[in-house]
Amino acid sequence: MTTTPAQSTIPVLASEPVLVAIPAAWFLMGADSGQDCERPIHRVWIDAFLLCATQVTNAEYARFLRATGAPPPPFWQDPNFNHPQQPVAGVSWFEAARYCEWLSAQTGRHYRLPTEAEWELAARGGLEQKQFPWGDEPPQSLPNYATRWQTGPEPVARYTPNAFGLFDIGDNVHEWCSDWYDPDYYAVSPERNPRGPEQSLLKPPRKSSRGGSWRHHIKVSRCSARSSIPSEFQYADYGFRVACDC
Repeated sequence: MTTTPAQSTIPVLASEPVLVAIPAAWFLMGADSGQDCERPIHRVWIDAFLLCATQVTNAEYARFLRATGAPPPPFWQDPNFNHPQQPVAGVSWFEAARYCEWLSAQTGRHYRLPTEAEWELAARGGLEQKQFPWGDEPPQSLPNYATRWQTGPEPVARYTPNAFGLFDIGDNVHEWCSDWYDPDYYAVSPERNPRGPEQSLLKPPRKSSRGGSWRHHIKVSRCSARSSIPSEFQYADYGFRVACDC
């Protein structure tokens, strides 16, 4: 008689994300019109890399949870946050980093969180010193802006991507970056492939994040806008997207 293996013995395989090639480039990072931490504007070189077209979804994150037995984020059962194609929300920086480690082990590729500089280059989509991924028009000019993001993030990839093919880059949820956060880092940032300071001098220390949030009054963040929270926090408007080395 043929028997079916117990569910616990069936391996849970990672789903390879859709990756977008971000070409190597110089770009002007920062802005004079934003917060103090966005200054000075400085020229940065970024090597070519790959970035996920969307934020990591609940469906993708569920595979990680089943495979590792890790606890789900605090909003996992909330109907405002648990659609399979919504970005996973409420993950700490540590959980996002562990997801990258698991995905790397599953696929044999080096997945990681993007640096702040990589994220900003990718968000700009080749539009030098424009405020938003589409240009300088205000977010309120976006289709259906007034009716979007009412009770939580929306499913990914519903609207037009930026010029690189990245969806929701600048909105939906804040995205964790790999860097420690230092508001004065731009004054000492290296010209090539900056990766942030060796540690955060803030108390408690903070990790950097980028992009806008469904629960902010202005839902879409400027490309140069910086944000940060302590790495163990699990906020309802924090998610992530993965990068990968070429």
